[in-house]
Amino acid sequence: MCGSPSYFSAHGIPRTPADLADLTCVTFANLAAGTSWSFASRSKDLALAPRPRCRLNVNTAEAAIDAVIAGIGITHVLSYQDAQAIREGKLRIVLTDYELEPMPVHLVDAGQGLLPLKMRSFLEYAAPRLRKSPASDQSKLDKGIAKARSLLSKAGLKVR
Repeated sequence: MCGSPSYFSAHGIPRTPADLADLTCVTFANLAAGTSWSFASRSKDLALAPRPRCRLNVNTAEAAIDAVIAGIGITHVLSYQDAQAIREGKLRIVLTDYELEPMPVHLVDAGQGLLPLKMRSFLEYAAPRLRKSPASDQSKLDKGIAKARSLLSKAGLKVR
């Protein structure tokens, strides 16, 4: 969840997901959540899904980020999508206490025979990029990766 410093100066910083009812949101239609957003609850790790008051619904993360930088509202995009704007100080992350656990991404193949050249090229391109993650997510991802490797090994699948 992020917004521009100027938007937060004018409208306040949300402290809980319930505070979103008072703010204008830019929704990103292609994100799996669509026009509803989920948050982790402090009490029992239950998902909360307040319906954001949508001023603008876009179909690309870039459009949502550009709108939020322009001060239209706040948005919910994936961490790698807003990373540059956050580094540049154009956006600020909020509601970090309510973030859901990051989902690790795995590239798995059955390890039977030679990989087709297209698959090998994809893996060589994608693997180092997927390994880069924001520092705040890294410890959470490491735990998920260790668990996934254990499950894959038990299933007899090769882990790269």
